[in-house]
Amino acid sequence: MPSARFVLPAHRTSHRATRRATHRATLAFLGSAAAALGVLAPVSPVAVAPAAADETPYVVSVGDSYISGEAGRWAGSSNADSDRADALGAGAYLDAGSSESIERCHRSSSAEIHIGTAPSLNLACSGAETSTSTGDRFKPGLDFYEGSEGQGQALALQEFASTHDVGMVVVSIGGNDVGFADVVQTCVLDFLYSPGWAKDYCHDDNSVEQAFSASHLAQVRADVAAGLTNIATAMRTAGYSDDEWTLLLQTYPSPIPRAGGFRYSQSGYTRQDTGGCGFWNADADWANDTALPAINSTVLGGLADSGLTNTAVLDLAHTFDGRRLCESGVGLYEEVGLASWTSPGAVDRTEWVNQIRTVSTIGSSSPYYVQESLHPNYWGQLAVRSCVRQAWNGGTPVGGTCTRTGTGLTAGEPVMALR
Repeated sequence: MPSARFVLPAHRTSHRATRRATHRATLAFLGSAAAALGVLAPVSPVAVAPAAADETPYVVSVGDSYISGEAGRWAGSSNADSDRADALGAGAYLDAGSSESIERCHRSSSAEIHIGTAPSLNLACSGAETSTSTGDRFKPGLDFYEGSEGQGQALALQEFASTHDVGMVVVSIGGNDVGFADVVQTCVLDFLYSPGWAKDYCHDDNSVEQAFSASHLAQVRADVAAGLTNIATAMRTAGYSDDEWTLLLQTYPSPIPRAGGFRYSQSGYTRQDTGGCGFWNADADWANDTALPAINSTVLGGLADSGLTNTAVLDLAHTFDGRRLCESGVGLYEEVGLASWTSPGAVDRTEWVNQIRTVSTIGSSSPYYVQESLHPNYWGQLAVRSCVRQAWNGGTPVGGTCTRTGTGLTAGEPVMALR
């Protein structure tokens, strides 16, 4: 998949300095007016004084579970002892101190947006689609929804950017609009409930064919375009010209290998019972050769249709190759003979994608969530984080392809390159 590169013009810094000065003057005026009237001005949760003119702008994430930090608690997998893989502990998703700011958004502290070289804000939410959902659980979309449950991510970004300097917005969106979770569930159920001599494949099931039909993908493409336009509208309303910030759109990575790359045979139930990767070979090939390219092509089509020019693409399609779920060359901690995620070499010998779990295997005392299934784990989050940092490029954002280029850890992260 071709990478996209975008470099901002040199006058960006002066525009930012002017906007910061304007923000400070506005806040000062409002404070003086409130004092003169003898009232206390209401304070928004994000309405704090903007950074000084020489401080680094924020990078902000919006979108779904593939950027929120879902599964970021776990560094590899173990069926014998969850403690072996528990890198962040029970507080992994508590982004509001002792709670989640939005329940089950799973904004982990290992999320890719926390690059360290710039301040960061994670507005993404696991399960989010382009439009806000107020069903069983509130899921903010890339829109301007405002209600008792909370705000859409575009509105939250607009409010934050009005009082903070934002230089890059990183977006992952579209997978849930296609129906990613339902497709995975169908594939696993077909694997578990059909025998080897009469395999029931998911890629030709009616529900899956409908999810990947031309008409449905066209609608998702239009929805992605609208969502990205909302992000641009939010920034414009917050006072930014398009040349003062970059929208970095990331594609989705391959989470499982093709048929020849599995370390477990498709015979029996080992793929799911042990590896947590219950796909028939033919469905694994379809997922890599058809489904993933279709989703990524749809997302990139939405970007093109948005007409935005201050954009770059972070291509993640092959970022986890060699470290995917159930792939040969890596394994569970008990399979590779390592005590835990802190053991030397763990990053190279364990998986970077979380196991697929079912409701029946997670009891009330389990530390796992079904929604963590098939998402980048702690290692995967840090790998992408390295590439997001490289894409930030010291404040002059660029796009590219994120790939693994070495073994071991550098400054606590896998060795990655943006090319």
